[in-house]
Parts: sequence; structure tokens; C-alpha cells
Amino acid sequence: MSYRANVNEFRFLLDHVVGFDRVAATERFDEATPDTCAAILDEAARLATGVLAPVNRAGDLHPARLENGVTRTSPGFAEAYRAIAEGGWIGISATSEHGGMDLPLSLATCVNDMMAAACLSLSLNPLMSQGQIEALEHHASDALKELYLPKLISGEWCGTMNLTEPQAGSDVGALTTRAVPAEDGTYRITGQKIYITWGDNDFAENIVHLVLARLPDAPQGTKGISLFIVPKYLPDADGTPGAANSLRVVSLEHKLGLHGSPTAVMEYDGATGWLVGAEHGGMAAMFTMMNNARLGVGVQGVAIADAATQRALVYAQERRQGRAGGTGTIIEHADVRRMLAQMKAETFAARAIALSTAVAIDMANATGSADWSARAALLTPIAKAHGTDIGNEMAQLGIQVHGGMGFIEETGAAQLARDVRVTSIYEGTNGIQAMDLVGRKMMDGGEAALRLLDEVETRAEAARTALPDLAGPVWQAAETLRESIESLATQEPAARMGVAVPFLRAFARVIGADAHLSAAMAERTEAGGDTGPGPRRTLAAFYIRRLLPEHAALLAQVAEGQDGIAALSPEVLAG
Repeated sequence: MSYRANVNEFRFLLDHVVGFDRVAATERFDEATPDTCAAILDEAARLATGVLAPVNRAGDLHPARLENGVTRTSPGFAEAYRAIAEGGWIGISATSEHGGMDLPLSLATCVNDMMAAACLSLSLNPLMSQGQIEALEHHASDALKELYLPKLISGEWCGTMNLTEPQAGSDVGALTTRAVPAEDGTYRITGQKIYITWGDNDFAENIVHLVLARLPDAPQGTKGISLFIVPKYLPDADGTPGAANSLRVVSLEHKLGLHGSPTAVMEYDGATGWLVGAEHGGMAAMFTMMNNARLGVGVQGVAIADAATQRALVYAQERRQGRAGGTGTIIEHADVRRMLAQMKAETFAARAIALSTAVAIDMANATGSADWSARAALLTPIAKAHGTDIGNEMAQLGIQVHGGMGFIEETGAAQLARDVRVTSIYEGTNGIQAMDLVGRKMMDGGEAALRLLDEVETRAEAARTALPDLAGPVWQAAETLRESIESLATQEPAARMGVAVPFLRAFARVIGADAHLSAAMAERTEAGGDTGPGPRRTLAAFYIRRLLPEHAALLAQVAEGQDGIAALSPEVLAG
């Protein structure tokens, strides 16, 4: 069974759940008309289903390899990448000034969701380029923009992000890569970077690396980091790739999953680079790229959850087992239906969170509103961590639905679980995302979070008459979360870190329930009133009654505080 993009699900979420109409109503995105959005989603679905999905298995069976210094990509990847580039999908949300479509990130998020579900390994390539495009748009000089953006947007060149070093993982401030000024205004970059996603390929004219490095006079820590653009081939004035730069791929990692995506160890030996942004301002520029990537990675988790759900549902409908009578397929078993319902409900909620994050980013960009910027900042770590947690959990549940066949590679269920595993690790581990949520994102005393809960409670109040059995629990859950936020806001940030992960999960549970309630209300409205439980109301009831209650246990952990965590000394853990 291969992935099939469900365009109707994306349309429903945009139209009825995440408030995309507000984005389309802004002057900035007034070209995102219903007809344009429908055409974009339909074409992206055809690309994902017809071009990317067929090469997914080849990427797993025939990994990228380094051959005499040349990176050879998986069979079919070059052709599929060209289809992505020629369709203009890399620049879907880039500005039109340099060849982009200038469409909302919300729409780009839907497209990236489809591509990741179809072939996660290949979809990482345009995602890295999109992050680099955004970083250059915000921080590069006009000359660098003119030279690099058209090539990156067209897909002729590919972009990467070089942060991590062997001794500097999550602690980026420990990096040692050096940048020495040259007389011609360029810099000479020397050092080694690891875990570089799509660090090289055999189908792009040029690979453009964004590299964090230190200038000779740089202070220690993150305040002394600068950002440089370092191309594989040095371009001339009109953008034609020329001489090879002084950099190379040392090796490609052998990984649990994502075999089709070459993860490189990169070595820079006096490579020529150009400063992006201000000296010692590299982290600000890189965070622009990383925030884009964090939402993108959260969407990767959602996408694999969707792919796993589709695969499990088809298998359950076809697998015959048990007593004669009825269809004789395993979907008749209550526990199989429970697992499938959880997969579908969790995927919907996580996707709604991701798209709500994209809407907030679009509204912040379109209006300049500080409130929308705060909303986007608040939701980003939730979208990343919860989306990837759900991707991992649903991939495992998909294997369970398959039973013994899920452990057999030929079904494809195992590949999904292997491919998605890293998403909860890269672009900031999920623990770091949770600490960001309770730390930096609550420096406002919890105001942004409480404003979001005000909206959740308002929607729940509006739904009480029509759907009292669903609206009541959602309102009460939001109120319980409100009390937890108000309590956390009185604590020192360091005291919140030990309870950050359960807090983020509880937060996601509540706003996921809000999305399901909105879906149930929209279905009721479309049906012209109460005509009985439809599919969305039934799924909402499953989520709100069976999954939402988890928030109470999670917030009980938050209320317990981190004293018990602090007591877990190395001696206790080792004993």
C-alpha cells in the first residue's frame, strides 16, 4: 500500500479549524484565494502521490553512498527532486522578488506535510533549502540575496545548515570552527561539522552551506558566533558555479532510518565564505532558519503519523483472521478499531496544532502584531515536540495493528517507525522544546498562553448548547491548564525544567481537544443542525473522552514539581 494525499482533510482544517480565512483576508496574502489554494493542494497531492511515494522504498533499500568523494543518491531521487524544483514547490512561501510564489506558510505547511508522508528522506532536502531561503531573506546583504536566492528558490542549488560539531551538540556555544577575515572581504572557514542533512547530492548544480563559526576576536559562548554562507563551488558574478571550494564530505552516517537522506560529516579547510548578518550575530540569523525548521520537523512527525494510519487502516480492512462471518477482517476486533481511532484522532489534533502555528506565523508576518508573534513563538515548541512524539507513537501503533507482519520489512510499517525516530531528536530535542516552552516562552508571565486558553474557553462556551457532552470537558480541561500556567508563572524558570515535558504534553492535549471540538461543530453546521453523530463528532468524542483525560495526570506531575527529579542523584540511578 502506498501513501495517498487526502486533500479534503487539509481543506477542512484550513476552512473550519485553524482560521486560515484570517490569513487570506490580509493584504499581504490576498492572492491566497480559495481557487488558488485548491489548485495548490491538488497539484501537491498529485506530486506526493504520483512522484514521491513511488521512490520512498528505494530510498530505504538503496541508501545514499559516498563513492570516490561523490555522493550517489538513491534510485529515482534525482528525477523526483527535479519534479519538486520544476513545480516551484521549494519557493512556495519565498518572496516573489527573487522568484518565489509568495504564498502563506500555512499553505506551504500542507504541501510539506504531503511530501514528507510520501517520502520523508527526500522531502528533507527542500525543507533545508526553505529554511536557508528564509534566513537569507531576513539577514543577508542585498548582494548575497541577488546571487543566492534565485538559485535556491528555483531548486538549481540546494541549501544546508551546519551547526553541530563533535563536541558541540545542543550546546552550540561550544563550537570551535574558525572564520578568519581575508583581504578581499571574504572569510576562510576551517573546522568540522557533523549531522549535516543532505550535506551533498549528485543532482544540484551547487550546494550552499550556512556555517556557524567564530571570528578571531569572538567572545566565548553563543554571543561569539557568526554565520557564513559557504558554497560547494564558488560562483562567478552571474551565478555560474566555478572552482571547487576547500570543503569536502568526510563520510556519510549509517543510520537507523532515513537511509535515502545523506547525513554528512563536513570538513572545511580554509573554505571561502561570506558573512551573513552582523559579526557575532550568527545565532539570531540561524534561529530564523531553525524556527522554520522546527515547525517543518513537527510536520514531518504528523506526516508519518498519517502515512502509518493509512497503511494500518488498509491492512486491517484486508487482513482476514478469526471466526467466519461478517467480513472476517481484523478491523472487526474492538481493540483494532481502538488503535485505528487513536491513530486518526491523534494525527488530526497534531496536524491542527502545526497548522495553527503556521497561521500564527503568517498573521505575524502580515500584520506585524506582537500578539501574533507571541502566539507563533508559544506554539512552535508544542508543534515540534508533540508532532514528532505523535509521529513516533503512531508509527509504533501502526506496527501493532499489522501484528507480526508489522515486524516484517516488506509491509513498510517498520520503515516508517525507523524514519520518524530522529524527528524527536534533531532541530532541538523534544526535552529542549519543552524547556523552551516553560522557560523563554513564559517570560511574559504566561500571558500568551492564557490568551490562547481564553479563545479555547470561548469556543467551548459557544458549543455548550449544541454539543454539551464535548464542550464541557474541553472547557474544564482548559481551566485546569490555566491554573497550572498561573502557578508555573510564579516560579523561577529553573524550577520548571523538571516538569517541562508533562506540561507540554498536557498543553497539546487541551488544544488538540479544542481542534476536535471545532471540527465537530463545523460538521454539525454543514449538516444544517443536529442530525446525529457524524464521523468528525464521533472522532472528537473519542479524543475528548478517552485521550483528553490524560491532561489531568500530566498536570498532577507538574504540580508535584521537580524536587523528586532533583533527588535522583547519579548514585540512585546507577544503583
